[in-house]
Order: sequence, then C-alpha cells, then structure tokens
Amino acid sequence: MPSANPLSKIIVLASVLAAGFLLIILSCALFNNWLPLLVVGVFLIAPIPNAICERYSNNDDFMSEGSGNAVVDFGRYITGFFVVTGLALPVALAHSRVIGLPAMIMSIAGGLLVYGTIITFTLFFSEAEEF
Repeated sequence: MPSANPLSKIIVLASVLAAGFLLIILSCALFNNWLPLLVVGVFLIAPIPNAICERYSNNDDFMSEGSGNAVVDFGRYITGFFVVTGLALPVALAHSRVIGLPAMIMSIAGGLLVYGTIITFTLFFSEAEEF
C-alpha cells in the first residue's frame, strides 16, 4: 500500500484541527459564554508531559528493560489527567448550568478533534528508532 504524501497529511490534519477549533469557538460564540474556551488550553498542554517524560526516560541500556518505565508511566498519567480534565470540564460547567448542553457537546467534540490531531501529527511525523 503506497504511503500518502506528507503534504496531504498536513493538509488533512490542518483541516481537522481547524474544524476542532471552529467547534470550540462556536460553542462559545453562539451561546455568549467564553468558558468552554478553557478546553483548548487543556488539550494543547495534554501531550506535553508525555513528550517530556519519553524524552528523559532511560532507554539506552538493552539489559534494563524496566528502568525507564516509571518516568514514561508518570508522563502518561499526567497526560491522562489533562485529557480527562478536558473532557470533564465542559461536563462540570454544564452540570452547574454555567453553559448549556449544546455548548458542552460542541466543546467536547472540538476538544477531542484538537487532541486527536495533535496525537496523529506526532504519530505521523515521529522518527522511527532503529537499532
């Protein structure tokens, strides 16, 4: 199966990212409440702990298989915390009647599109390790 052109991958990812931002901004602008915009910040910083901890994990020694896993697991834990926070924040705002149900749905869908785009971008363009 032939690989897609990197430029077409970037165009598709940019389109999905724009759709995610559009949903989040519309969830704010249509209902005249800008609190769902906090989801963008949460989902933008979500992959950072995972990337930092994977960078600083000790994977140099092939004999010590479990030595660097604690750092990587900690990064995944913090990333998971941010993802759950990004999903739960609109739900909590809707539960407390600060935002409406349609704004919550649009904010969650847009946030998932933004986070999914970031993860897909890192998977598409990460360098494969060769031994």
